[in-house]
Amino acid sequence: MTSSPSAGDHLPVYDGLVRERGDIVAEAREVAEHAQHQARQALAGHSGVRREPPARPRTH
Repeated sequence: MTSSPSAGDHLPVYDGLVRERGDIVAEAREVAEHAQHQARQALAGHSGVRREPPARPRTH
């Protein structure tokens, strides 16, 4: 695991990429946090989406 740079560190290559492509690291962190939140809710039995009960097979 690498340590994150302190506020005083200057990373010109990273800064240039962020300007060109957006802050992918920050976006990935947000997506991961959202996924963790959804997983915690699902494991606790709270679903944000209502599911229809499974369809029953039709008998002929």
